[in-house]
Order: sequence, then C-alpha cells, then structure tokens
Amino acid sequence: MSGAREAILGRIRAARGEAPPPQVPRDYRPAGEHPPGAPELLDLLEDRLVDYRATVIRAVAADLPAVVGQALAGILPAGGTVIVPPGLPFAVEQSTVDDGTAGPHDLDGHAAVVTACAAAAAETGTIALDGSAGQGRRAISLVPDRHVCVVRAEQVVQTVPELIGRLDPTRPITLISGPSATSDIELQRVEGVHGPRTLVVVLVT
Repeated sequence: MSGAREAILGRIRAARGEAPPPQVPRDYRPAGEHPPGAPELLDLLEDRLVDYRATVIRAVAADLPAVVGQALAGILPAGGTVIVPPGLPFAVEQSTVDDGTAGPHDLDGHAAVVTACAAAAAETGTIALDGSAGQGRRAISLVPDRHVCVVRAEQVVQTVPELIGRLDPTRPITLISGPSATSDIELQRVEGVHGPRTLVVVLVT
C-alpha cells in the first residue's frame, strides 16, 4: 500500500514540476475575543450542546466522581455496565477499564462509556477526543449507546481554529457535536446512527 501511495504522489510531483505549492488563504477569524475557559464560553458551549439535544451538567472538580455517578444512574438501564478508557483521572464505580481487546460486539454489550476530552469549541458546540489517556480508542466512544464526556473549563475555546490548534493531527481525532444524529432519512431526525444516541457532558469548573 505504501508503494502505491508513493507512486501516486510521485506522479503528482512530476506533473506539478518545480512550482511551489499554492498559498492557502488564511483570512478567516483565527480566534475569538474570549480567553479559554471564560464564563461566556462555558455558557455558549452549554447553549449549543443543549440545542443539539445533549444534557449538560455543571460540576466542580471535587465533586466530579459523584456527579458522574449520578449522571450514569440517570441514564443506565437496569443491569447496564460501563466501560472507561485507561488513564481516566477519576474513578467510576463498577466500571470496566478497556484493555483494547474487546471488539464491536463486546463493546455493544456495555450500556455506557465515560471519557475525558482533548478540547472543545464553544461556537459550534464541538468536543474533540484524540485517543490519549482518559479518552481511549475511538471505538469505545462510538459503540456504547450512552456517552458521558467530561470537559474541563480550561479546555473550552471559542472558535474551531483554536480547537484545531490544540489537537495533534497525527492522533485519531473524533469530533462530537451532540448525540449522533442524521436527518437524511426523509428529513426525519434519527439519533444513534453513527454513535451514542445519548450524550451527557459534565462541564467542570
């Protein structure tokens, strides 16, 4: 596969000759007027997420384990199990830590997942996961039907360029804007098509 890739790129380079690559216009707004974690951004992020039909819970760091436990109690079915990624910086009672071996069918047996995040953009209500400690591999945040995501105030920026600037492009990035949903089927909103149908965001100040 790598040989084919190099062959294609080589043909593109040969066709272009020695001309330098074109300059990409950067006339968009790179940053907002509020610093990361500003109260205005937290309010805006909550407004966007609620508009997308997510649930937002405010919490202080000291109460985080209890708040996450209460959030799970409100969405878990009877006997439902929870999976968490390795490196989550707080404990989740009666959860299973993902060891990377469970396949989609096994992950579907868990009713919920709890993760941290890498960053969030308030203007679009977008949360980014990059697979690092506390976030885990992409499958665990996409297969279980309920996702509790912890976002810390200092991770919230205003614009998408600021969000992208905080991410490592070599990592597996997942962007979440509310529960998984589509309106492509006869213009009727259908939730849970490509990921969890229930998203609870715990916003930690």
